[in-house]
Amino acid sequence: MKDMSELEAVLSEDANWRQIRMTCDTENKELENAFTFFMMEIQPHIQSYADKLNRKLVENPFAKELNADKYFTYLRNIKKSIELFREENLPLISELSVMAQQYGVIAGKMTVHVEGREYTLQQAAKFLENPNRQLREEVYRKISERRLQDRDELNKLFSALVQKRDLVARNAGFPNYGAYRFKELGRFDYTREDSFQFHEAVKQHIMPLVDEIFEKKRKKLNLETLRPWDVEAEPDGIAPLTPFKTGDELLQKTLHCLNEIEPFFADCLKQMQKMNRLDLESRKGKAPGGYNCPLPETGAPFIFMNAAGQMGDVTTIIHEGGHAVHSFLTHSLELTGFKEYPMEIAEVASMSMELFSMDYWDAFFDNKEELKRAKEYQLERVITIFPWIATIDKFQHWVYENPNHTDAERMSSWMNILSEFSSSRINFTGLELYRKYSWERQLHLYEVPFYYIEYGIAQLGAIGLWMQFKKDKRAALHNYVRALSLGGTKTLPQLFETAGLKFDFSPGYVSDLMSFVHDEMSSL
Repeated sequence: MKDMSELEAVLSEDANWRQIRMTCDTENKELENAFTFFMMEIQPHIQSYADKLNRKLVENPFAKELNADKYFTYLRNIKKSIELFREENLPLISELSVMAQQYGVIAGKMTVHVEGREYTLQQAAKFLENPNRQLREEVYRKISERRLQDRDELNKLFSALVQKRDLVARNAGFPNYGAYRFKELGRFDYTREDSFQFHEAVKQHIMPLVDEIFEKKRKKLNLETLRPWDVEAEPDGIAPLTPFKTGDELLQKTLHCLNEIEPFFADCLKQMQKMNRLDLESRKGKAPGGYNCPLPETGAPFIFMNAAGQMGDVTTIIHEGGHAVHSFLTHSLELTGFKEYPMEIAEVASMSMELFSMDYWDAFFDNKEELKRAKEYQLERVITIFPWIATIDKFQHWVYENPNHTDAERMSSWMNILSEFSSSRINFTGLELYRKYSWERQLHLYEVPFYYIEYGIAQLGAIGLWMQFKKDKRAALHNYVRALSLGGTKTLPQLFETAGLKFDFSPGYVSDLMSFVHDEMSSL
C-alpha cells in the first residue's frame, strides 16, 4: 500500500504539472501536447495496472486485518474503483480528459476592446462595476457577443462530451452518466433525490432573499428597472471597490489578512510563494477561472487565478487559500489515498475561509464605508450564488438523463431551469439569445461534470462554521483544522460532525442558516 501510494503521488504530481502549465499558457502547443501525451499514452496504462493492484489488495487475506476505523473509507474507494473499471473505457476516459481541456483553449482566446484597449473577459468584467450605466451595458453586450462568437464550437464540444460520457456509463453497467458519476465522485452519503430537495430549498427559502437583495440594489441605484449590467454597480459618485492594483499587492494583503486569522494559514501561502506556486493575474492566453491544484508528492499546491483588481478576486484568493491550507494539513497523512477527501468538505475549507476573513478585511480597506460595502458584497454573494448552483446542478441531471436530446431540446430545458432560479427583480427583456447560451460560460459543465452542488452543500457548512466563529473564534478554528486534518479518512457526515456541523440540506435547516446570514447583513 505504501509503495502504491508513493507511485500514485509521483504520477499525480507529474500529470497535474502538465495541466497547470497548459492552463497558464493555452497558446503554447508544446505544453498542450505534453498534457495530451500523458492523458492518451500514459494514463490508460496506469489505470490498467492500478486496477490489478487494487484487486490484489482487496483479495489479500491481510486486508481483513486492517483497522476498520482507519481504513474503511480508503478500502471503500478502492472497491468503488474496481466496480467502475472497464478496460474498454480507458481510451474513452483519456479522450474525455483531452477534449475537456479544449474549453480552456477556446475561452482563453476570448478578449474584447473597451475604450480602445484589449481586455480578457475577466478583466473587462471590472467595467460592470462602473457608475456609468451606458458603459456597463456596452461592456455587458460586448462580453456576451464575444461568447456568442464561439457558441457553436462550444455547443458541439459539449454534445460530444455528453455522448462519450454516456457511453462510459453504459459500458460500466449504469443507466446513465449521472448515476455513474455519483459513484465515481464517491457520493456515498447523499442521492440524486437529495439534490432535488436542495433545489427546492433554494426555491423556497433563498429566492425570496435574492429578490430582496436585488430590489434593494434597484432602489439604491434609483432605477425604474434593474438590468443584468446593473447588479455589480454602485450609484453615481461612488467609485467601485479597488482592494488592490497588482497581483503582488493582492498577495501581500492576503498574507496580512490570513495571518490575523491564524498565522499557520499565512505560512502556507508564504511557502507556496517561495516555491513559485502562484499565478494570480489575468492575461491573454491564460485559461479562465481559478483553482488550487494539489501536488501530493511535494505537498505544496499551486494556486491559479485571473485577478483583475476586483473585490471578487479577494474572495477568490482567500477561497483558493482555504483549499491550499487543506492540502498542507493533509500532507503528513501516510497514504496518498488518505488525502483524497470528499469535494464537499474541500469546499467547506475554502468557503469558511472566505467568511472567517471578513473580520480582517481592513488589510484591503482603510475606509470604513468601503469595508462595510465589501462585507455587504460578500454576504450578498453567499446568498445569490445558490440559485446558480441549483440551476447548473439541475441542468446536468436533465442533460445526462436525456443524453440523446437535440440542441433545441437542450436550449429549451436550460431556459426552463434558468427561469425557475432567476430573480423576478431583474429585467432580461431583449437578452434572450445571451441567456440561451449562458450555460456555456460554466467551465465545470465541460471539465468537471456534476461537480457543482458541492458548492451549495459546502456553503451551508461554511455558514455553520462562521456561526461558531462569531461565538468563539478559537473553538471554531479548532473544529475547522481538526476536520480538515482528517483528509478522506472519515465519511462525509463524520467530517461534518468533527467540524461541529450538521450534514443536512433540508429546507428547514437551509431556512435557519439563511436567517442567520440575513441578520448579519441587516446588522451591517
